[in-house]
Amino acid sequence: MGEDGNTSTFNTSYTNFFLIGFPGLQEWQPLLFLPLTFLYVTIISANALVIHTVVAQQSLHQPMYLLIALLLAVNVCAATAVMPKMLKGFVHYANPISLHGCLAQMFFIYFTLLLDYNLLLAMALDRYIAICHPLRYTDLMTSKLLGVLAILALTRSLGVAVPLVVLTSQARFCRTMVIPHFTCEYIALLSIACGDLTFNSKLGLAMRLVTVTFDLALLGASYTRIIYAAFRISSGGARAKALHTCGSHLLVILTIYLSGLSTSIVFRVAKTVSQDVQNLLSAIYLLLPGALNPVIYGVRTREIRQHVEKMFYSKKSAQEVRGKSERMQNMIVEGK
Repeated sequence: MGEDGNTSTFNTSYTNFFLIGFPGLQEWQPLLFLPLTFLYVTIISANALVIHTVVAQQSLHQPMYLLIALLLAVNVCAATAVMPKMLKGFVHYANPISLHGCLAQMFFIYFTLLLDYNLLLAMALDRYIAICHPLRYTDLMTSKLLGVLAILALTRSLGVAVPLVVLTSQARFCRTMVIPHFTCEYIALLSIACGDLTFNSKLGLAMRLVTVTFDLALLGASYTRIIYAAFRISSGGARAKALHTCGSHLLVILTIYLSGLSTSIVFRVAKTVSQDVQNLLSAIYLLLPGALNPVIYGVRTREIRQHVEKMFYSKKSAQEVRGKSERMQNMIVEGK
């Protein structure tokens, strides 16, 4: 009981919430539905096209291309964890979600983001072996090693995502039922929780810093060694190909890590930034990799680009042949 004789709201904990997307843009949110739906369809289609190309072409069944396909599959899962609920909120102002649904969404968001990080590490290892130890590449980058890397990536992702979800599930949400966000991010849920959240906040920050610092240190060391080895390749064509491939990976790394770091800095430092700007940065962080990665790998990776172009050219040629055949049949019928 509180001092006024009423039950303290601190003893209550909401189990159902409302996501409100962009609080300051409620009147404009319905107008965002169509462009963001188009973005979601584009993300699914572009990633699926590259994945299909890698799976369908036997010549692309190599570790580098398989890791690219896995990364793009994770992009699709990450976008699907966010976009459907986000789009629903743009149509209906009241976008309800249960605590269990919120925790499930939060798990998939962070699990897929961490898988992104881990797959980038695996791709760095692949390029390191290919460029620094080319004669031993087929002996080292085996299907067994890929399986081990996949298990390590899953274990590491679960090791970070699960504690965050479990810790969040034990918090009490007494401030409000309204989450001023389009998705159930960790910081968004902490903003409506009550009680002493110092440990929760520090744990989330520590996990982010440790993960990012460790990953960037490994990636930096790997690509420094890779670029150094690439410049020592005597063949100009082989050197250019190696640097071009590494350039694609570095573009993806910069996209993922810089967007994530900018979001964390704004959330924790720039307190005067509006909620809408914070949510926009989150949307960029969560959706930008899924939108750009298939373009980067589909355009800059020559082998994938050639197979995609060949596939579209074959379809166009087949359509032209069918069209000519139909016109000839019509001419014969008309002649009769």
